[in-house]
Amino acid sequence: MVRLYAIVAAGGFRRHATYRVATAAGVFTNTVFGFIMAYTYIALWDERPQLGGYDLSQALTYVWLGQALLMTCAMMGGGFEDELVERIRTGDVAVDLYRPADLQLWWLAGDLGRAAFHLLGRGIVPMAVGALAFDLAMPASPLTWLAFLVSVALGVVVSFAVRFLVALSAFWLMDGAGVIQMAWLCALFFSGMLLPLNLFPGLLGDVARALPWSSLLQIPADVFLGTCTGGELAGAFAFQAGWAAALLAAGRLLQAVATRRVVVQGG
Repeated sequence: MVRLYAIVAAGGFRRHATYRVATAAGVFTNTVFGFIMAYTYIALWDERPQLGGYDLSQALTYVWLGQALLMTCAMMGGGFEDELVERIRTGDVAVDLYRPADLQLWWLAGDLGRAAFHLLGRGIVPMAVGALAFDLAMPASPLTWLAFLVSVALGVVVSFAVRFLVALSAFWLMDGAGVIQMAWLCALFFSGMLLPLNLFPGLLGDVARALPWSSLLQIPADVFLGTCTGGELAGAFAFQAGWAAALLAAGRLLQAVATRRVVVQGG
């Protein structure tokens, strides 16, 4: 079974690797928005040099990490959810349920392959351009890089688990477009993509950091910047893993309810 899901993940990687023109356009877009955000942050940090606990170099690094992880963690969608919603709407999901594979693990494996491609295909080049153009706070220790990759992987699983729940809502709504849009708006805001969550005031900041979307960018960025070390690093991993486990369990429960009680349109 492990080999099956490894093949599905590899297929997800190859599938997205075939869209070379789209990848090149995405790299260009991420790079342009990286520069726009970087100069916006420079203006902000010029007024308050230690805003949010970051110096300017760390703030600029945060910007380019956001561009690298935007598609990796599917903060604006673009993953499996549109396809799964359509398969539920048409009834083709019945074919998926007859496969000798778990529905949730099947889509998770494919999404991990997608995320791996976007990290390499759309993450490295913008980050490299940002490092050439600005003085970024790059980790010196290989262990920090390893911890960052672990945090990113956990963030991808959290992102998948949220989007899987969103996609399953189509069993009842039959059209998940509105829910998908709400989900990616929440992901953009509460992941820290627009502004680091450290800048959010009072209760809003506490709530934002406690929500699962902080696992997509804010926590990996803090790991990369070295602000999470020792016990804080273990706590960050536990936070991400806890949300991943809870959301995956919720998805499995909702999947069981949906396949037992809901008649699929067209199926």
